[in-house]
Amino acid sequence: MIAYESLQQVNREFMEEYTNIFQSVLHGGWYILGKEVGEFEQSFANYCGVEHCIGVASGLDALVLSLRYFGFNPGDEVIVPANTYIASILAIMQVGLKPVLVEPDLNTYNIDPKKIESAITVRTRAILVVHLYGKMCDMDPILLLAEQYDLKVVEDCAQAHGAIYKGLKAGSFGDFGAFSFYPTKNLGALGDAGAITCKDQELNKSIRTLRNYGSSAKYVFDEVGYNSRLDELQAGFLSVKLKYLDDITTHKQKLAAIYRNELKTDFTLPTLQVGFEDVYHIFAIRHPERDRLKKYLLDNNIGTEIHYPIAPHQQKAMNGILSGASYPISEEIHRTVLSLPISYGHTEEDINRVIEVMNKFS
Repeated sequence: MIAYESLQQVNREFMEEYTNIFQSVLHGGWYILGKEVGEFEQSFANYCGVEHCIGVASGLDALVLSLRYFGFNPGDEVIVPANTYIASILAIMQVGLKPVLVEPDLNTYNIDPKKIESAITVRTRAILVVHLYGKMCDMDPILLLAEQYDLKVVEDCAQAHGAIYKGLKAGSFGDFGAFSFYPTKNLGALGDAGAITCKDQELNKSIRTLRNYGSSAKYVFDEVGYNSRLDELQAGFLSVKLKYLDDITTHKQKLAAIYRNELKTDFTLPTLQVGFEDVYHIFAIRHPERDRLKKYLLDNNIGTEIHYPIAPHQQKAMNGILSGASYPISEEIHRTVLSLPISYGHTEEDINRVIEVMNKFS
């Protein structure tokens, strides 16, 4: 069986270093906001090419804290892609704001910059871009619109650790970059974890206060905050894996190239663009008979996933919130997309086997 992903396999070569970190933290006696967190924050800021990184408890918290910082009024609007993972939308709602869905580009799966301007109203305050599947959004026209309409920009980088647009990495373009280190990410922890990147010291200081109950000094509370802190153990694990992130990316890019070169043209493959360096958190193809293809592959001992089977506006939880509008491009993506095996734990032989089976599908 070729599993879609095995975290045991992905993390196997890091186990000795993980064990050493575990022992160090366990016996060190300092478990919250200590040396490991500080070292990871500095290393990841350097990796992303920004001044500051603030470790938080999850990717969702990273989005919530980023949006909370601006102090928007209840009911203000935030533009967000219509085909994103639900966390992007939940973050907007959790700070009392209104998500405004904009269709993606069918070729890139990312928000279509040409469709953003028509969604801007007098209540629009920010654009939440999502670098989906490991591909950066087309940031130049988005940043131009943000400047023109005086909008804030938050990057949802949960799937784009190390992805590059015109020489710069994800998390270095907006006011904030929000990262998830969920275990399946290219830079995955061994539990929930997240981080926020930014270039401005004032933003950095405020987010550090917000994540720690609104406290800038022990038992001194400057504002109503949260308990959202990256713990020492996960920070230590992330520091280990960060050393290998470029190797992980290179491996996944090699596997993606095999898919591109060998899969027959029946399948719609991820698009390649000049100036973009994709990191392939997910290798998403499309096919009009996606469900039959998925079953066929499973019958041949190949696991796949669907990211994501139900569009946000069609989710039960969004009844009365996002319902009432049609998003045909998003619906087409959700109906036809299929994620193929492409983890750090897969070999070229695994991918060639997937291709061999897929090319016999008719």
